[in-house]
Amino acid sequence: MSCASVREEVTQALDALNEAELQEVVEYVSFLRFRHLVVPPPVADDSKLASLYAESAEEDRLLAEAGMEEYLDRLHAEDAH
Repeated sequence: MSCASVREEVTQALDALNEAELQEVVEYVSFLRFRHLVVPPPVADDSKLASLYAESAEEDRLLAEAGMEEYLDRLHAEDAH
């Protein structure tokens, strides 16, 4: 779609709005302009995410194994009662 046809479409849409709706459009346009001033969020690095996932998975495994002995002891104690 060319810039001229987009402008025509926007103009026609604006002509059909009441004052309250036009105020909303003004606020939205202000938001769009502000959004471009804000620094965009960083792009996720898939290799770094995979590394972090692997690291946390290993930590989770170690924590689970560390607590397993105590868990088993409590199960055996419960069975003994």
